[in-house]
Amino acid sequence: MEKLMPVAHILGRVILGLIFVGAGLSKIMGDHGATMQYMQQMGVPGLLFWPAALFELLAGLAVLIGFKTRIAGLLLAGFCGLTAVLFHANFTDPMQMGMFLKNFAMMGGYLMLMVAGAGGYSVDSRKISAD
Repeated sequence: MEKLMPVAHILGRVILGLIFVGAGLSKIMGDHGATMQYMQQMGVPGLLFWPAALFELLAGLAVLIGFKTRIAGLLLAGFCGLTAVLFHANFTDPMQMGMFLKNFAMMGGYLMLMVAGAGGYSVDSRKISAD
């Protein structure tokens, strides 16, 4: 088991990073108007579209490459919790309940990443030389 931990750590970090890299790119390259309209229907100002999309992309990339991983993990955990409450709290709709639980599961993963850090094969783990 001990030998699998570094591989599991990097694999988990990469998967958690890709979730938001994909989401950010999808928002940036997708139908901005429809997403903004959905945000407004849920009581969130549409002008938050671009900051949210850029946050998803950049925080996802940070986790993916292991840069400032603990901070990115904490921020993404908060983002997952907030978006679960704002967009998926309709528990009468089974799909929305599933999305709510998915966001909370992701929040748990990001909190674990905040605790564990980036692990090996990451920007955070590189040694900086004084040479």
